Formats: sequence, C-alpha cells, structure tokens
Amino acid sequence: MTDIVSSTIRELAQDRKLIPFIGAGFSIPLGLPAWSELIRRLAVQLDWDPDVFMQSGNNNYLQLAEYYVLKKSIGELRYELSKGLQIDINKLKSSEAHKLLTEISTKAIYTTNYDEGIENAFELYKKKFSVIRNINDLKNAKENATLIYKFHGDFINDDSLVLTETSYFDRMQFEAPLDIRLRSDILDNTLLFLGYSLSDINIRTIFYKLSKINKELKSDCENYTAVLVTFGISEIQKEILSRKWNVQVVELDPKDKQKSLLDFLEKIYK
Repeated sequence: MTDIVSSTIRELAQDRKLIPFIGAGFSIPLGLPAWSELIRRLAVQLDWDPDVFMQSGNNNYLQLAEYYVLKKSIGELRYELSKGLQIDINKLKSSEAHKLLTEISTKAIYTTNYDEGIENAFELYKKKFSVIRNINDLKNAKENATLIYKFHGDFINDDSLVLTETSYFDRMQFEAPLDIRLRSDILDNTLLFLGYSLSDINIRTIFYKLSKINKELKSDCENYTAVLVTFGISEIQKEILSRKWNVQVVELDPKDKQKSLLDFLEKIYK
C-alpha cells in the first residue's frame, strides 16, 4: 500500500466516510465452517453422497441450497445452516479483528455474512448498535448507534435471507429498501470491503452494480466507489477493478493474514 493511497484511505476513515463491508473471510478467526462444508452437510440431510451432490450442482452453492429448499423448506435450510454458524464466545473474545471493528468510528457496517459475529462482538464490548434487516428495523434503530446492515439477511427473519439462486438474483436487482439506503451511503462515502475473495462471483457482481450506481448518482467521482483489501490479486483483475469499476485495491501480506489486516485497520482508523 503506497503512502498516498494509505493517507487517502486514512483521511476517509477519520472523516467517517469509509464504511466497512464485511465478508465471510473476516469470520475466519471464529472457526466457522466454509460454505462448501455447510453444503456437504445439507447433502447428507438429503441422503446424497456429498461429492456427488457437489458435482451434480457444479459446485454452485446457491443452486444446491435452492434444491434443498425444493425438497424440504426454507425453514429447514435456515435451521441447518444456523446450527453450523453458531458463535463460540471464547473464539470471539480472542478475535482482535472483531474487537477493533467495534472500536472504529463508523456510522454503519454492511455485511453479507449470516453469522452473528459482528453483532455479538458489539454486545460483548458493550457498544451501541442496531441490526438492520429491513425497512422496519431502520425505522426503529437506536439513536447514535452503529447500524449493522445484514445485506443478505440473517436467521432471525426467513424473508430477509438470500440463500438460494432465485433469492440471490432477486437481491442483485438492487431495488430493496436496503439498496436505497446503500445508494444514499455511497453518495458521500467509500465502501471498505474486508473478507472477500475475487473468485466469488457475488463480490464481482456487487462491484459491477456499485460502479453503475456510482456513475448514476455522482457527477464528480473524486474518491473510489470502494476499497478492496486482498491478500493476492492478478494484474488483470486489478486493472479491471480500478479502471472499469472504480475500486481501489489494497494488497496485504498473505503470510500472516490476521496480523496484516489488523495492522492495516489500526493504521487507518487509529
């Protein structure tokens, strides 16, 4: 990360104009299972051989989850996945990344994670927050609280969940109330993406959508639409992100991911 980029990002953070957008990689210190492992557990519930199940769905997790719902129900899918994503409080206490997330000065945090690691951390460290899943949550948010937007829903509200291929396509229309709020937030802010891999089509779709929204809403694009923190990226990917989708890439040390992420966050927020 060059000095000029770090100073720009730091200035955005200090002005509370850098909004974290958290992905599954951020939950690694919590020891939660990967999506592939969760899907394999669903296969067993359907009396499928996990390897055959994965191959039959071309390793498309959303499609396999949709098949599970067709055979059972969204409630049973939610129940099975929620069991696998239970937070170990001792692991949460040892996660410096989650602790630091509760200490930074930000008005909002977006996440596509279904686990409750972020909100549990805010509870653990007695920080004021409100979880936002829908428009009613937004209306009832606590005053002066950090708003935690569950962009793909959570297990408390089945209707909010984006777990199947159909629900994902619906979500990517960017027409829901949370999308309207996101449009408002990116007018004067930059999103900081943490815990995402570019091998995931979801994050690339989000970047594409955000770049289009950004061009529609902003006449003057001095700042990047988003900053992506990564531990490895090709020159081709970096060029596309920067020049086509207005995303600034920050590459951290892949040898010690947790330490390099903490160092980065402390550098820009403290």
